Amino acid sequence: MSNLERDPVELLLPAASAGPVVQVLAPRDVPLGGPRAMNVRRTLPQRGRTTIGAWCFADHYGPDDVAMTGGMVVPPHPHTGLQTVSWLFQGEIEHRDSTGSHALVRPGAVNLMTAGRGISHSEVSTPSTTMLHGVQLWVVLPDATRHIGPFFEHAEVAPIAVGDATVRVFVGALAGDELGAADVTVFTPLLGAQVDLPAGGRAEFALDPSWEHGVLVDVGPVTIEIDGTDAATRVEWSELAYLETGPRSLTLVAGDSPARVVLLGGEPFGEELVMWWNFIGRDHDEIVDYRRQWQADVIARDNPDGRFGTVEGYDGSALPAPELPTVRLKPRR
Repeated sequence: MSNLERDPVELLLPAASAGPVVQVLAPRDVPLGGPRAMNVRRTLPQRGRTTIGAWCFADHYGPDDVAMTGGMVVPPHPHTGLQTVSWLFQGEIEHRDSTGSHALVRPGAVNLMTAGRGISHSEVSTPSTTMLHGVQLWVVLPDATRHIGPFFEHAEVAPIAVGDATVRVFVGALAGDELGAADVTVFTPLLGAQVDLPAGGRAEFALDPSWEHGVLVDVGPVTIEIDGTDAATRVEWSELAYLETGPRSLTLVAGDSPARVVLLGGEPFGEELVMWWNFIGRDHDEIVDYRRQWQADVIARDNPDGRFGTVEGYDGSALPAPELPTVRLKPRR
């Protein structure tokens, strides 16, 4: 999915958090397209919290009535230095990219696209889709691998039981449990999982205390308990709870109705980076060059075989890049 904001904010890695163990982050609404646009709720990145591990972007959308909004129509757009992770609860999305991949995103399977040095792709909900509901996530690539060649992966995800919960691990593996490990490529230690709880259900998860974690509520509310203590944090629908390093266990508790969350985790990402629009780089000049190449090679059609390639089969024009800010983008940790 593209960041379709026309005036995207420069987003910088903050220093390590010295805040509370659990920080609840509220989403902001971002429209994808024109006046009948489908809205997404964005909890990462935001001021005060740019990453959870290497997870650097989280859009939560739906249930969206496609007849009212037109669904998802994201034209070809570029990415650098990251991976996109597409995970659906309901509906179907058609993916095309400049490596030649053409695949459908459906519930119970994950599509992971590694941009590396550069890729372009499109995402469009299929004509048979009446309701669209899911999350779109990005992972920042470390410096050692951010210039690799782009590639695409699709993997079916089998459910496993943890306490009262049904868990589907779509990236990485649960701490201490390789049984449900996802069959996709990651370049830093990561976890991404869907957790479904029945009404009144509980599930305890072992945590790696050196990792950060996040709990994004899709159906809720959900109560979070840390390390078996009596202290609990209530997280409402579409909020993202951030857990800093240190805890060794997390218990999720549903209320009077069933609940569903997306559980994220990973080692804190300590590298400096600049994230602007759909590009991740390490300094201002890299971002400027990525934008220049996209505008020249793809939008002006000067070099369709350049860094970002061409998305074959999409009926429409590629998405132009916004104007850069008038000040230099400054990388920070």
